Amino acid sequence: MTATARTDHATLITVNTLANLKLIPTGAAVGAEVQGLNLALPIPEEVKQALKQAWAKYLVLFWRGQRINDDQLMAVSGVFGEPHEAASRKYHLNVGEKIDDAFMISRHPSVSIISNIGPDGQPVMDNGGLGSYEVVWHTDNSYVKVPPAGSMLYSLEIPNAQGGGDTSFNNQYLAYEELSEELKRAIHGKSQVHDSSRNSAGVLRPGVKLPTSPEEVEGPTHPLVRIHPESGKPALYLGRRRVWPSNYILGLPNEESEALLDKLWAHATQPQYAWTHYWQVGDVILWDNRCCMHYRTEVDDKQRRIMHRTTIKGEAPLAPWA
Repeated sequence: MTATARTDHATLITVNTLANLKLIPTGAAVGAEVQGLNLALPIPEEVKQALKQAWAKYLVLFWRGQRINDDQLMAVSGVFGEPHEAASRKYHLNVGEKIDDAFMISRHPSVSIISNIGPDGQPVMDNGGLGSYEVVWHTDNSYVKVPPAGSMLYSLEIPNAQGGGDTSFNNQYLAYEELSEELKRAIHGKSQVHDSSRNSAGVLRPGVKLPTSPEEVEGPTHPLVRIHPESGKPALYLGRRRVWPSNYILGLPNEESEALLDKLWAHATQPQYAWTHYWQVGDVILWDNRCCMHYRTEVDDKQRRIMHRTTIKGEAPLAPWA
């Protein structure tokens, strides 16, 4: 256990019903707490439909006080779509790393272990994954051709209140809506290459060479604006920002590409578009990668932090000008 106690009030619920479902909006640009559900129990169809509607409205949903295993986590994630195998998994397996639930690679291909635990079982700054590093604003798995629609994260062990690891989410519908007309014109019809070489903490992936020029950047091409397949609304879709050479806009000289991306990132990550979650053990959070980015503060590398994450199958990003 950690310094932050588990609150298992959800486990007192013996049956999930629509009558008991309660949504508490955060009051920020994203997010609502879901109360009245025990995620270890079956979820009736009418509750599933209500949850899907809530996800579409609030972009980020969270539950407190849950106690679930990986199969139950997958079942809850499955309410919102089919499983998506984590893209980072293959990099570790390709260099001969072994499946190990206590360290990095889950036995379930659709469950990722997000932790700061090293090979000796102790917390560290660098474990070859996200470790304890600050994790910059990003969208999960944008570096694959068909990124996941959503992600769900379940907290098993977390640091104390001073130990970091807080996670922020932002609203990229609003970011696009409030973009200046000048910037909207500048990005119309444009796409960028999404660098697959480094993870969200800036750590080079196993077996991958660091690019030294734009021509060496490997990754898919996605539009700078994507249409959400369910809401039909446009959202900025920026992926992640790295020191050059990394993501770049096709058809622009390097200097122009960097300058435009700098402006877009400065706009998209403004505080008014964001909300921050302060974790407790037993929390579950779901977010929509198609219209949200997220960010994590650095973790105290003397304290353990272990999360299990699923990703939900998505679709290739569709541009509004397609």
